[in-house]
Amino acid sequence: MKPKSKVLIIAGSDSSGGAGIQADIKTITSLGSYAMTAVTAITSQNTTGVKSIFLINAKEIEKQITFTCKDIKPDAIKIGMLNSTRVINSIINSLNKIKVKKIILDPVMVAKGGTRLINNKAIEVLKKKLIKKVTLITPNIPEAEVLTKVKIYNVKDMMLAANILISLGAKNVLLKGGHLNKKYVKDIYVNKKEIKVFKNKKITTKNTHGTGCTLSSAIATFYSCGKTLKKSCELGIKYVNNSIKSNINYGKGHGPINHLNSIKLTKKFR
Repeated sequence: MKPKSKVLIIAGSDSSGGAGIQADIKTITSLGSYAMTAVTAITSQNTTGVKSIFLINAKEIEKQITFTCKDIKPDAIKIGMLNSTRVINSIINSLNKIKVKKIILDPVMVAKGGTRLINNKAIEVLKKKLIKKVTLITPNIPEAEVLTKVKIYNVKDMMLAANILISLGAKNVLLKGGHLNKKYVKDIYVNKKEIKVFKNKKITTKNTHGTGCTLSSAIATFYSCGKTLKKSCELGIKYVNNSIKSNINYGKGHGPINHLNSIKLTKKFR
């Protein structure tokens, strides 16, 4: 099969393969598109936590983006881990140069094991500058609380936080409700014209490492192929839920999800 579209990933590397750029590449490839990358950081981690983080120079990140896009222009961009103000500013400069319209931002702040992945100054720059440059922002509840300074206990609070993000300049918000201790997960899609709640039964498992990275990459992939943004969110959520259901159970901590769930082999290998 030929790739349906081209997606550029701007994010950090996860040595265990469950999250970050590795999860992004697996997602985009499994959904039938072509993945390109700009690495923002290298982490040494496994399912139990993050051991170390090595930051890539902001100028090198900008070179990765602009030089890649000069040759192969992406149909969409997914942005993940951004550690510093310099990195965010260099990405904004790059986006101004390459002029790609479909951009999904996953505001990664804390790893599944609890390690902080972004500093406070960078969060402020993300809020003031980057959020206005993207098509969709996909925070989970802890990330939305940091960005909006609203404590979220229920769907009403989620709606309030999503609308604050819109007032900060976000065009579209998908606020993920997985952190609420409920039987059903409600993810809220909001813009100035509409509100859509995606409701799915919560899957009980400890193996959810990389769900946020995977979801934002899945949305970027469907969106890059011509689906509407709302439909891309719906299909992305479905893909992630199917990936979680596989429960492949690797590692001693928060294990990865199964990115290959979308692939069915019709040929037998000898």
